[in-house]
Amino acid sequence: MTAARRLQDKVILVLGAQGGLGSEAARSFAKEGARVIISGRSVRMLEKLAKQIEADGDFVQMYPLDMEGASPEQWAEMAERITEEHGRLDGLFHAAAHFQGLTPVELTDPAEIARAIHVNLTACVWATMACLPALQKSEAAVVVIALDDTARTSRPYWGGYGLANAGRHALVPMLKGELSNTAIKVIGIEPGPMRTGLRSRAYIAERDFTAVVPAQYAALCIRAMMGDDSTDSMPA
Repeated sequence: MTAARRLQDKVILVLGAQGGLGSEAARSFAKEGARVIISGRSVRMLEKLAKQIEADGDFVQMYPLDMEGASPEQWAEMAERITEEHGRLDGLFHAAAHFQGLTPVELTDPAEIARAIHVNLTACVWATMACLPALQKSEAAVVVIALDDTARTSRPYWGGYGLANAGRHALVPMLKGELSNTAIKVIGIEPGPMRTGLRSRAYIAERDFTAVVPAQYAALCIRAMMGDDSTDSMPA
């Protein structure tokens, strides 16, 4: 007898699915039986991920959207189209990240500061706002926000990314309080060091033997998406 899959038939939207953590989360959700919608800016990378998930016999659907340019109306349209096609939305996973590299604030292009804050924070809030009406109709609804260590990103040179990360940390308890009387759980996960393109831009010359491949945190993502509060704001 085939073992029951823990996210069977749940409809989960993964934002930033082309990135290291986002792609692993999408794969792990699909393996657990979820109907995964993957979103991000790079159609090519989303297509590559979709083929990998489909090759395993799991469900995946692409919804390309550039978080930098998407308007609140476009986020609302995405949520509406998902619920029209699937009849529900059970989970939202935020893994999108934008980071150009460590630079003194004084020397950073002002547009880059705005871009980092928007992609890493503002778009995250807009997407959540758009999805909340659909999520409130599902008893299994969970919003998972991938966080970084503020002790690290509040140090010099982290610029807009560091500012946005502080905002995401504030967003988790804010949403928790506002949604405490609903079925929606809001969970912030803080994985440890991962071997990703973002980290390589921050530690160009570093030989970091503590960083692991994002797949090491697949189980953490699954537990969080199942509403396990023990994962909340805790490293794996």
